[in-house]
Amino acid sequence: MPIDAAGYREAWQRFGGSVATHPLVVERLADLARIPVRYLGWFAGEQLLAAIPCWGRHLAVSKDVLKKRGRRGLFDLGNAEIILPIAEQATVPVRQRMRYVSELNAGRISTLRPQLEGLALARPPEDYSKKFRYNQRRELRLFEEAGGRVLPIGEFSPVEQAAIYGELFERRWGFAAKGQAHLEQVFALLREFMTGSVLLLNGLPIAIQILYRVEAPKWISLEYINGGVDSRYADLSPGSVLSFVNTQVAWQEARALGKPLRYSFGRADRGYKDRWCRAVPVYQI
Repeated sequence: MPIDAAGYREAWQRFGGSVATHPLVVERLADLARIPVRYLGWFAGEQLLAAIPCWGRHLAVSKDVLKKRGRRGLFDLGNAEIILPIAEQATVPVRQRMRYVSELNAGRISTLRPQLEGLALARPPEDYSKKFRYNQRRELRLFEEAGGRVLPIGEFSPVEQAAIYGELFERRWGFAAKGQAHLEQVFALLREFMTGSVLLLNGLPIAIQILYRVEAPKWISLEYINGGVDSRYADLSPGSVLSFVNTQVAWQEARALGKPLRYSFGRADRGYKDRWCRAVPVYQI
């Protein structure tokens, strides 16, 4: 049955969720898209057991809906892990279309079907071999000895973040980043959720990754959306250095809070992700 935004917020804060279902992320991106969100809840008596934000028959902030409304690429959440706020003891039917539904919701949603593609979740530091960790520390040291610096992304304004990301993404891939025209707006709206660092060499940015992080009651959800590197400095392995820095810091922060970390690299479809991640099953509706 329909609930209001406050009811959804309460469900998320009680049962948890992910970046893509966080109340403020949903609300702000939906406002940017000018598409109203309808919230539905499942109750046992008067007790709310589950909730979902909807755009019609789709999960809110769905890229499919943006495409249908002529707003394709307005913002980019990648292939984000979907965790709906559902009580542990509940099993509910969900009819809204969505993909990359988390294994955490398996058993709690009766309408799930297995999805062929897996999701790449970062492995904890101790899962890497000693040689791998040694090589990563060595790359970081060589980068710093060459004059490199690591700065938190929050030290840059949304305008600066957009300019850095736009330029380095195009240097890496040869085409513009998704939602290029709206990057400043999106980074401003999601500023409090942005995390990670930027690599600078002689004062100039050479690598950036767009990461969004939210804290649920029982875990941390972190999405690696995409990144950009200056290929002219490939000998310093800036992409690898930045992945090492960002994953190490994220694990340290999560463990300081005593919570598991769900650090998603998106779809398990690239060889480089195998270095950092384990593939986990996901589901769809």
